[in-house]
Amino acid sequence: MNLAVTVLEIVAPVFLLAAVGFGWVRLGFEYRLQFVTRLGTMLAVPCLIFVALMKTDIPGGDLSRFTLASALAILVLTVVFGLIVRASGLDRRTYLPPLLFGNTGNLGLPLCMFAFGVEGLSYAVVFFSLSALWSFSYGIHVVAGQGSLSKVAREPMVWATLLGALFLTQGWQTPRFLTNALELIGQMAVPLMLITLGVAIARLSTRRIGQAVGLSILKLAVCFPIGWLVARGFGLSGPALGVLVVQMSVPAAVSAYLLAERFGADAEAVAGMVMVSTLLAVGALPLVLAAVL
Repeated sequence: MNLAVTVLEIVAPVFLLAAVGFGWVRLGFEYRLQFVTRLGTMLAVPCLIFVALMKTDIPGGDLSRFTLASALAILVLTVVFGLIVRASGLDRRTYLPPLLFGNTGNLGLPLCMFAFGVEGLSYAVVFFSLSALWSFSYGIHVVAGQGSLSKVAREPMVWATLLGALFLTQGWQTPRFLTNALELIGQMAVPLMLITLGVAIARLSTRRIGQAVGLSILKLAVCFPIGWLVARGFGLSGPALGVLVVQMSVPAAVSAYLLAERFGADAEAVAGMVMVSTLLAVGALPLVLAAVL
C-alpha cells in the first residue's frame, strides 16, 4: 500500500498539470504554443539544465557511467526500432521517430525530479540532453532526409549542457546572485513543460486509433527491457537506474509530431501515437516506477 501511495504522489502532479493545459484549451482560452515553447526551450529549460549540472554532487565516475549507459541505450533502441520498422514495412520517415524518441523533456524531467529528487533530475537532464542531440541530428535526418548539425550548434540546451558539464568537472560556481536568478528562471520550466504538454495533446487529432495502440504498446514493450538491461549491465543502481529506465519508458515525444508536420511525413499517424502512448502512460508509468523504486 505504501508503494502504491508513493507512486501516486509522484505521478499525480505530472498528469494533473498536463490536465490543466488540456482543459485550458478545451475551455477555449488562448495559449500561444509557439511562444511558450520557445520561452521554455530557449530560456527556462537551459537554465534548469545548467544549474542542475553545476550544483550536482554526483561523483564524476557515476555520472560518466550513466552518460555512457544512456548513449548505448539510445543507440540500441535506434537499431532495434530501425529493424522493426524495416521488417514490418512501415514508412520509416513517419514511424521511426515516434517509436525512437520519447518525451524525456516535458514528461521525463518532472517525473524523475518528483520520483528521485535533485539527484534524479541531474541524471534526467543528462539523458534528455543526449536524446535531444540525437533528435536534432539523426531524427531530422530520418524525417527530412538531411542532417542538421548547424541546428544542434544553435540550440541553447546544448550549450547549457556543455557549460554545465564544464562547471561540474572543474568544480566552478557562478556568483550567488547569478545562480539565484538562473535557478528562479529554471523553476518555471517544469510546470511550463507539463502544461504545454497538455495543450499540445489537446490540439492533436487522429483517426488511426487501432494502429496507434499497437505501436504504443510495442514501444513500451521494447524500451523498458532495453533500459533495464543496459542499466544493469553498467552496474547502475538507485536513482541512476531508475532514471534511465523511466526516461527510456516515457511515451512518444510531441516533437515527433512537429517534425512530421514540418517535413511532410504522415503527421496524422504520428499524432495518433503521441496521443495514445501518452494516455497509456497514465497506467504504464506507475508500473515502471514501482519496478525501480
